[in-house]
Amino acid sequence: MTGLPRLIFMELKLFLREPLAVFFAVAFPALLVGILGSVPGFREPKQDIGGLRVIDLYVPIAIAFVLVMLSLNLVPATLATYRERGILRRLATTPVGPTALLAAQMLMSLLMAVGAVLLVLAVGRLAFDVALPQQPTGFALAFVLGAAAVFAMGLVLAAVAPSARSAQGFGTVLFFPVMFFAGLWVPRAAMPGTLRDISDFTPLGATVQALQDAAAGAWPQALHLAVMAAYAVVFGLVAVRTFRWQ
Repeated sequence: MTGLPRLIFMELKLFLREPLAVFFAVAFPALLVGILGSVPGFREPKQDIGGLRVIDLYVPIAIAFVLVMLSLNLVPATLATYRERGILRRLATTPVGPTALLAAQMLMSLLMAVGAVLLVLAVGRLAFDVALPQQPTGFALAFVLGAAAVFAMGLVLAAVAPSARSAQGFGTVLFFPVMFFAGLWVPRAAMPGTLRDISDFTPLGATVQALQDAAAGAWPQALHLAVMAAYAVVFGLVAVRTFRWQ
C-alpha cells in the first residue's frame, strides 16, 4: 500500500488502539438504542409524536450521535495532536504532504461512521422491529450531507484549537447544544413549535429530521438539505482559510 490507502490503514490502526474512542464512537450509539428500546413505554405508539414509537425516533438521533463523536471529539483532537507533535510539519517535506493525512483522517472517520450506522440500524431492526429506511437514496444523501456539515465544523475546531486538550474541550462544549437540537433529550417531535423551528436550522436538527423523513419513505425536505449543505460549505471554507499545519 502506498500514499493515501496506506495512510488510511495507519489511521485506522491508531484509532483501534484507543478502546474508549472505539466504544463511544462505534459501539455506544447502538448500545444506546438497545437501552432505550428496553424501556417498555418506548416501544408503544404515542399519539403526541404522530403515532410513532419513541424508539423509532431515537435511531436517527443515535446516528447523529455517531457523527458528533467522530467529528467534534475524535478528528479535532487527533489533528491538534499531530500539529503539536510536528507530524504535519514533517509531512510537508515529503511527497505525501499533510493534506493527504487530513484526507486519510476524514475518510477513516467516515468509514467508522458508516460501520456504526449499520450497527445502529441492525440493532433497531433486529431487536425492536424498527423499519429500515424506506427511501434509501434520500437516507444516504441526508447522512452524507449531515456528515459533511459536522465534519466541516470539526475541522474548524481543529484549526483554531491550540492543543489537543483544548480541541477536546471545545468539542465537549459544542456537543450539548448540537445534540439537544438533534433531540437527544427531547425528541424533535415532542419539542414546542418554536424550539423545533430553531432545530430546523441547526446541523444535526436538520440531519435528524431528514433521516426520519427518509426512514418513513418521504424524500428529505429541501430546507433541511439546504441547511446541511450550507453548514458544510461555510464551515468548510472557514476551515480551509484558517487551518494551520504547524
